[in-house]
Order: sequence, then C-alpha cells, then structure tokens
Amino acid sequence: MCILANNNFLRTKKTNMADTINQQKGHPKGLWVLFGTEMWERFNFYGMRTLLTLFIVNALMISKEESSIIYGGFLGLCYLTPMLGGFISDRFLGNRNCILLGGTLMAFGQLLLFTSASVFSTDLELAKTILYVALGFIILGNGFFKPNISSMVGSLYPKSEKNKLDTAFTIFYMGINIGAFLGQLICPLLGDVVVEGHRNIFVFKWGFLAASIAMIIGTLTFFFLKNKYVVNPDGKAIGGLPSKNTSDDFEVGESQSAQFSNKSLSIAVISFLILGYIFKNVFDQNIIYSIIYSSGITLAGLILSDSSLTKIERDRILVIYIVSFFVIFFWAAFEQAGSSLTFIADYQTDRNFFGWNMPPSMVQIFNGIFVVIFAVPFSMLWDKLRAKGKEPISPAKQAMGLLLIAISYFIIAFNVKDLGNSGLLAVQWLILLYLIQTFGELCLSPIGLSLVGKLAPRRFASLLFGVFFLSNASGYALAGTLGSILPPTSEQYIAAEKEKVDLKGILDGNVDPTGKDLYTLAKIKAASLDESLDKKFGLEIKKSFTDTSVVMSEEKFSVIKKENIIKAVYPKFGGFTIHNLFEFFMVFVVLCGVASALLFMLVPRLKIMMHNA
Repeated sequence: MCILANNNFLRTKKTNMADTINQQKGHPKGLWVLFGTEMWERFNFYGMRTLLTLFIVNALMISKEESSIIYGGFLGLCYLTPMLGGFISDRFLGNRNCILLGGTLMAFGQLLLFTSASVFSTDLELAKTILYVALGFIILGNGFFKPNISSMVGSLYPKSEKNKLDTAFTIFYMGINIGAFLGQLICPLLGDVVVEGHRNIFVFKWGFLAASIAMIIGTLTFFFLKNKYVVNPDGKAIGGLPSKNTSDDFEVGESQSAQFSNKSLSIAVISFLILGYIFKNVFDQNIIYSIIYSSGITLAGLILSDSSLTKIERDRILVIYIVSFFVIFFWAAFEQAGSSLTFIADYQTDRNFFGWNMPPSMVQIFNGIFVVIFAVPFSMLWDKLRAKGKEPISPAKQAMGLLLIAISYFIIAFNVKDLGNSGLLAVQWLILLYLIQTFGELCLSPIGLSLVGKLAPRRFASLLFGVFFLSNASGYALAGTLGSILPPTSEQYIAAEKEKVDLKGILDGNVDPTGKDLYTLAKIKAASLDESLDKKFGLEIKKSFTDTSVVMSEEKFSVIKKENIIKAVYPKFGGFTIHNLFEFFMVFVVLCGVASALLFMLVPRLKIMMHNA
C-alpha cells in the first residue's frame, strides 16, 4: 500500500517489495523504522483502549459515568506528559533514549493491567489499586515516547524537502492505524468474549497481555534498527544526546537553545497555579482535568516568552497554538469511541454483522481499517493537488476534518432519534460514522503533526510537539466530560421495566419514586454507589461477580432520598438537559460545526502568518 503513494510504482514493479520501498520518491529508510515502531506502540495503546472501560465497568464494578471520567483523565494525561517528555528529550536524554524508556514503561504498565485483570475476582480493591498504578506507567511511558518519535520524522528530510512532510506524516499515520487495527482486532478477540449473551470477565487479562507483547516488539524494533537507518540525509544519527548537537543541526541564524528568564519562569509557575485554581473551583473540573487545561495554557505562554524568538518564529508558533485550540473539539468528539460509543455499541446496538454478533469493543476496529485503506489515497490526493498548485494549506485541511466529524454525528443523531428507550441501532450506522470520522481524522491529525514539523523552531521541536499533544490532552479531558453526560441507555430502561418501575416518568419528573422504586434504582446502579457514602450512611451493599444486589433496611430508603444518593435525573451540559441520544449527539454536531466555521474564517490570516512554510 505504501508503494502506491509514489509515482515510481510502475517503473519499479519488477523489483522486490523492500527495494521498491527504499527507492520511493525521497522517503528515507528511517521512515519505515519509525513506521514499524509506532505501529506496534499503537497496537499496544489502541488494543488496551478497546477493553479498558468495559473492564472497569464489568470487572471492577465502577459506573459508566465514573469510567468515562477515568478514561478521559487517562487519555488526557497520556497527552499531557509529552510536554515533560519533550522537555527532557530536548534538554537531557535525546529522542532515542526517550523512545526506548517510554516503550519499556508502557510494556510494564500493560503487564500490570494483566495483573489487575488476574486478581480482581479474589481482591477487588487490590485490582483497582493495580489498575491506577498501571495507567500511571502507561501515561508516563507515552509521554516519553509520543513527542519524540513524531519529531524524528521531520528530521529525516533535508530542509529543501519540507514540503513532503504532509505525505510523510500521512504514511507514518498509516503505520499508526495498521497498529490500531491489529490491536482492535486481536485484543477484543482475546479479552472480550461473550458466550450466550454473557460476558466472560475473566479473560480481559489476555487482551492486556497481547498489548504488552506488542509494545515489547516495537521497542526492540527501534533498538536494533535505529543506528543503521534512523539518520539524516548526510548519514548522521538523529535523536541523540542534545549535548552532541552541532550548529549544522539548526537553520542559519536560528538560536540553538531557548532563553527563558527567571522572571518568565516565575510567571509561568504562578500562572499555572492560578489557572489550576480557576478550572478547579470556577469551572468545577476535577484535579486532573484542571492540571491538563492549565498546563497547556501555561506552556504556550512560556514558549512565547523566549527572548530569542524572531517575529517569523513567533508567528509560526502562534499558528500552531491557534490550530491546536481547534483540535481540542475534534478529539473531544472523536474519542467518544472508547467510552460513550462503546457503551452504545454494547447496550443499544444490533451488532449482527453478516450473521456474526460482533463484540462491542471490536466495533472501533473500523476506524483503523478505514485509515489503512484510505491513508494512501489521501496522500496521493495531497500530492496531486500540490502538483497543480491547488493543495489547501494545513489549517484548511483541519477545518475540513472538523466539518466531517460534525456531519458524522449529524447522521447518527437522526438515526437514533426514533429508537425510543429500548430500540437498537443497526451496527452499519456506527460503521458509517467511523468511516466519515476517518476521513476527518486524515484531514486533521497527520496534517497537524506535519504542521508542527514544518513550523516549529528546532530548539523547540519536541516541546512544541508536546504542546500540540496537549491540545489532544485537553480534547480527551473534554471527551471524558462529554462522555459522562450520556443519557440512560436501553439496558437501564429494560432493567427498570422488568421491576415495573417507570424510569422515564421518574426522570421526566412525572412520577415521584417510591421506596420500591429507589430500591430498584439502587439495584441497577449498585456498582456506582460510592463506597464512602455506603460507610457514611451505613448502607449495606452486596456486590458479586455473578449477581448485583442491594440489601438495605426500609428506614434507610429515606437516607437515600434525602441525600440524593440515587440520582434519577437526566444529565446536563452547558445549561441544557440531555434527554436522549439524539440530543447527546447534537452536542458534538454543534461544537465541531462551529469550530470548523471559525477555523475556515481564520485560514487567510493563518496563511500569512505561516510565511509560506
């Protein structure tokens, strides 16, 4: 497939595959090493992602709402730590060492998830503790790995060929999604097994183990091939220790190190604390989300305070910041795949796919499949438009990506509008959603990576990739918040109906819940009752892995009602009440549609600021 991205295909068809790849139109061998390394890392990450929320809800007995917050915080931190990884790489360890360190940490984190999924049936609290430790290792490892492998792609090309970076990053991005496809195929097959309608929660561990093995393979791939192939056009190894950089590694007249004054550093620290307080107490964000949002703004300001920046450099960095802001809304919508869309696939979708009842965690696989299929055609499209002088600039492509994701949610919104409380969505509509979102992703994500590679000053390369990934982090944090406003889905209505409880009437405020109703709602949501509240009010909650039941005395019903422990209310966002899936999906239509329109309006100004980079 990679061969088709180049004009040399016909005249090299008699050579073998390896020779053809090596002779591609200026793409160095090092691209394929980074391609392979990133492929196995994405297998590891996306394979784990398909199982994570299902494992948290079904095995660790945490509510869907809380699991969405955990999921959003985890992803957000995964893209916050690249700021730290970029800084350490630029100042101390270099790209290569950080990639090896990050890969090792992520592999170990997956082994810890395997451990958590192995012990939960005998010690639930220990399993939860191991889960959080495992996620911590993956978060830290991703921070070292992610910005450094991306920044090395741009270093493979001579300065005269920077216009090839959109194509190079699209090819690189195909490697990402081949890995995603493999992870989303293999990990669910091993770890999300449903037999006769019942999920086997004891096999999640094998999916996590497969993810760990993939990360080990990726790390070893890079370790053994980096010295021979990951080199610049002159044959010099790239990504080594920063102390060994020479003036040849920088453009003429470019400063070789950042120059932050003590005053600017102090202001950055104070700003971080103030912003964190505002997000936590004014906007009511949790501590993790507050750190993510305030870190992005603080780091952006700190880089601009560098006294060595020229006007051209400053303008180009501002372009990166502006585009990064709009990227937040794309990822907030796109990353519903691992939370709300997975729950909808699990509870309110007919997953019959040509006679096969597809596991809900595997529905995400279509995104990876579509990227693998369409990455090369998109790459060829950009090449063809560039040859004709009609290629849109990067911000225009990204505005198209936002528009496409808005369209995907608009289509799905109208297909769930008439489902009612227990109707099932045909899986084909989710597949169509992933197809359109894939087109949007190809217009936005690899193009964003390329934009940073083209515009970032060398001394800020990894750090500015960290800033760009911070926009992803903010988007994932917002995705967690938005995923938590998912209204009740069919399984909750069906469970209530079996007990003759009018859940819709209670939610609409037309029915005052009785003690029996509260008992039933408590039974349905037993796993989500906060244990501290259980202890505080003396609620005796019995939970098991084969049955979820609630045992409590009659007099304690009044405690539940008074303290509002069982919240039979619709979720709210931005002052609006979300009554159903149609309204839930329209939130994403509005957010991404408005963001797309604004970015399109800014394109002419951004083109000037980019100085034809």
